[in-house]
Amino acid sequence: MDQQIKETIENEINNNDVCLFMKGTPDAPQCGFSMAISNMLKILEVNFKGINVLENQQVREGIKEFSEWPTIPQLYIKKEFVGGCDIVKEMYENGDLKKVLEKKEITFKK
Repeated sequence: MDQQIKETIENEINNNDVCLFMKGTPDAPQCGFSMAISNMLKILEVNFKGINVLENQQVREGIKEFSEWPTIPQLYIKKEFVGGCDIVKEMYENGDLKKVLEKKEITFKK
């Protein structure tokens, strides 16, 4: 992976408490899985940054290598890789996602 791409990815993860590497944007997701995670975060009223991997092919490939996870979307909370759509959906449904957000002291919208 290109060092500059790695730094770009690390900067996004380090500077955003909740960071979603996704296809499209939170307001206009370009795939159902990205929309699903985006909607879960919106329902939980979490402030998060969506990174549109479709805008940069190097970031799109780089994030897969960075996390050693083959698919997008990918959710990071406080610099920690949480998982892709299936994992996040399961965590959301059983209440674990909210617990992780609270434990990591993520700010919810007021």
